Amino acid sequence: VIPPYPVSQNSHQPFIFCLVGLYSCRWKKYSQKPDECIFFIMLLLTFSLWFIFLYMWSEAKNDYHNFDGYAYGNLGFWFQWSTFVLFLSMFLFFYILFLVTIALCLLLESQQLYLYMGHKAAVFLFLCLSIMGLSSITLLWHKQWNTFYLSFQITAPFFHLGAIFIMIILAWPVSLHFFRMNSKVIKVLILFPYVAVLLFLFFIPLGLHSPCIREKETLGPKPELIAHRGAPMVAPENTEMAFLKSIQHGAHGFETDVTISYDGVPFLMHDSTLKRTTNVESLYPEFMYEEAAMFPWSHLEKLNSGKWFFEKKPFFSMPPLSQEDRNLAKRQKIYKFIDFLKLADQNNKSIIFDLYRPPKYHPYRNSFIYLVEQVLRVQVLWLPNANRNYVQANSPGFQQVLGYEASIKELQAKNIVKLNLDYRTLASIDFQKYAEANITINVWVVSEPWLFSLAWCYGVNSVTTNAVHSLKALNQPYFLMTPQEYRTMWVIIDVVATFLISFIFGLLR
Repeated sequence: VIPPYPVSQNSHQPFIFCLVGLYSCRWKKYSQKPDECIFFIMLLLTFSLWFIFLYMWSEAKNDYHNFDGYAYGNLGFWFQWSTFVLFLSMFLFFYILFLVTIALCLLLESQQLYLYMGHKAAVFLFLCLSIMGLSSITLLWHKQWNTFYLSFQITAPFFHLGAIFIMIILAWPVSLHFFRMNSKVIKVLILFPYVAVLLFLFFIPLGLHSPCIREKETLGPKPELIAHRGAPMVAPENTEMAFLKSIQHGAHGFETDVTISYDGVPFLMHDSTLKRTTNVESLYPEFMYEEAAMFPWSHLEKLNSGKWFFEKKPFFSMPPLSQEDRNLAKRQKIYKFIDFLKLADQNNKSIIFDLYRPPKYHPYRNSFIYLVEQVLRVQVLWLPNANRNYVQANSPGFQQVLGYEASIKELQAKNIVKLNLDYRTLASIDFQKYAEANITINVWVVSEPWLFSLAWCYGVNSVTTNAVHSLKALNQPYFLMTPQEYRTMWVIIDVVATFLISFIFGLLR
């Protein structure tokens, strides 16, 4: 793929000038051509952008189900696009890493950076794809940058360790070229950036903050688990089996979605249509795009709500099911709200639900709240601002919940006892202020262990999760360490790095 070239007498120049980009490549027999220097810079840029994209996408695993659902809503068929993007980005990243490694080896030996046009065209294409990918996230899914920021509160200490390790490896070529140079100016251009980056890495922990770096006795209790549509990784969502499984795995409460049938029967359904989670396409093909609320209960109760779970496989990391559970899942039906309430009441579970207003021309469009209120006899958390005064007046026992941050004065005036917030707001919440006012905080949807650990360290009271079955096993947050343990690790890393880098410079002097 890469033909060999003889070694130049000035082995230091192409490496230093092309890598740093501070000097034009000198035109000697084996020096780099201008287009090769430009290509190397483009190669490094492509590598950097794909590294950012791959890291961001891997940390976005918590939201893969939402991404796939968004794609389903726009494309009309289910596919795990999130997983496809993950593996594609991994393949492209390692391909670019291979080219960067080869390029660095050639430059270290003063070989010409010669690659076939196919590789150059591929790098240009991948550069464009990385820019498009990051731009699309910024424009269409900008909240994911908040997840990116939150992840650094967990991974920053480990990135710091990795960066120090890379600087130790780079000490060899930097010292080799430094001692070969005769010009003091070039020596400064070689050594100054390296030392500046090294010092920055040595002292950057002073500016790092993570809620999981704390004294262990200051850690609050483990957040309670609110089952999001039941246990949707081990059973079809919003079915009786899903909520029974969440009870088995220790869920403190339930979260669900309520729709009103055409003849006034409340039932559990998240989507506006029945196409994704039932067999409506085979039973009523002419109505598969009809809104779920426009079906009478006599039609709804005939639908199967379990077989789709095995056909679509809604989550990337679904645990295997026993044959008994598989058979049970395939027999699931649409779950009546009244039956769901009885289950919650029998097991002393609180519930929080999204209540969808029926569409236009629905007979219960304006009386749907009254219908639901009549069947509620359990501990209920009421979230939406719409009709809050009506609910407070007629059902004073409901616990009032707000879906955004507000002042303590406003919360107390509205008798609100709980906030239900997007997990991406974790870094901006003043947990101590709300705790002093006896206002609890639930964040949604938290399914990844690292994110649950972060929420635990922040002081969240409960989380809405798709992964009750896995989060129940966590006995303490991941990456929890005391400030003394972190300082010790930091000092040891810096001392070892200083010794090894000094040894390498002294060896090659």
